[in-house]
Amino acid sequence: MLNFHIITLFPEAVQPYLDASIIGRAQKEKKIAVKYYNPRDFTSNKFRSVDGRPYGGGPGMILAIEPIVKTVTVVKSKIKDKKSKIKIILFNPGGKQFDNKIAKNYSQKYSDLILICGRYEGIDSRVKKILKAEEWSIGPFVLSGGEVPAMVVVDAMARQIPGVLGNDASPEENRVSSHEMYTRPAVYEHAGKKYKVPKVLQNGHHAQIEEWKLRKKQK
Repeated sequence: MLNFHIITLFPEAVQPYLDASIIGRAQKEKKIAVKYYNPRDFTSNKFRSVDGRPYGGGPGMILAIEPIVKTVTVVKSKIKDKKSKIKIILFNPGGKQFDNKIAKNYSQKYSDLILICGRYEGIDSRVKKILKAEEWSIGPFVLSGGEVPAMVVVDAMARQIPGVLGNDASPEENRVSSHEMYTRPAVYEHAGKKYKVPKVLQNGHHAQIEEWKLRKKQK
């Protein structure tokens, strides 16, 4: 089973999505597990503060070392199987571009992924060095935190687990995709114009259909 450990200040922003639909069902069927840890629960100050002003000045606050490192230490202590293979991930717009190849590779290579969701202006850079973490990005843009990337990673990697989709032929990445898909009706009229499903998709000739999809993909 693939285990995701999400470290976030806002678990309530992540859990509803991951508990729904395909990912929620995968958890119920124990094909994956998703656990949440809030760094505020592992602070040593009475105010439960997790951030601080950056050295050298600059706008905003950054997440401090101690709460993150303590949280990861707790997560690791809860992973009892000595054979577990753990990978720690930080989200950063400048990190390695996450894609389906990484999703498939890491879902097979590791048993536990610790996903650290940054907030504010980021995370103290020493966290990466201390934890020997990898940095991933889901695209060339900046988000308010790492929660959305964490959901993307869980969703994309869970799809790689056999049985999660119910049909091994289901993942789009395993098929020749034309990026054009249609369902009934075969003809739909809107504003006086008819929009038709290509005839080749209606003739039941699978070889011709696959050839059509391949041509569309190559355009």
